[in-house]
Amino acid sequence: MTKVLLGPSDHNVWHVSDTEADLVRRPSPPLVAEIAAEPQRISIDLRRTACIIVDMQNDFCAPGGWLAHIGVDIAPARRPIEPLQRLLPRLRRVRVPVIWLNWGNRPDRLNLSPALLHVYKPNGRGVGLGDPLPASGAPVLEKGSWAAAVVDGLTPADGDIHVDKYRMSGFWDTPLDSILRNLGITTVLFAGVNLDQCVMCTLQDANFLGYDCILVEDCAATTSPDFCYEATLYNVKQCFGFVASSAALADAFTRTVP
Repeated sequence: MTKVLLGPSDHNVWHVSDTEADLVRRPSPPLVAEIAAEPQRISIDLRRTACIIVDMQNDFCAPGGWLAHIGVDIAPARRPIEPLQRLLPRLRRVRVPVIWLNWGNRPDRLNLSPALLHVYKPNGRGVGLGDPLPASGAPVLEKGSWAAAVVDGLTPADGDIHVDKYRMSGFWDTPLDSILRNLGITTVLFAGVNLDQCVMCTLQDANFLGYDCILVEDCAATTSPDFCYEATLYNVKQCFGFVASSAALADAFTRTVP
């Protein structure tokens, strides 16, 4: 009797029929890429690798967005756009899943605690999470709004994966961990903003959950002072994973899949 595939991805699938359920996962042979990185050169299996892009959204990166409205210089937050434009086609060419991990609040803000709201609105006044931007009326970081959309210059492709988060870590109260595990992912590339906040918190949690973590240095940035950027790079290399450039990744992909 013909067996039918049952599962969310090629990496996590049963073969079933009326009389039998075959629970054996049959792994794909590894596709190994050797990458120049710090503190050591690394080898990864591209078939078990995904890239998470954190918060490259209008409210953080675009003129007229939330950070620009409150007087933050957004130029640093825009720096990852160009290297990501070059890296994303290469990731897709070697079939590395691209995951857009974007802040996307509920309209009623019932997924936000007072402690979280206080971070961005300490005296209860001004424009905080979910409040309308004066210039456009877009609710700050609300799912489906202009404010929460991916910034111009970066275009998600069909087949990319989208996950909404509501904390600095993308693993809290989201399906991110389940998605990665169903894809058979063990290695995660990290990019986006702010490096010392949402990127770092998500990377740390990934490390705590057992994922191998690689920060793509030139595809991540922060509007915080320079010492925050340097401290984050130090901590990633010292405690949580590896740091590599997009050029080193592209070179490794070219040598792996000409």
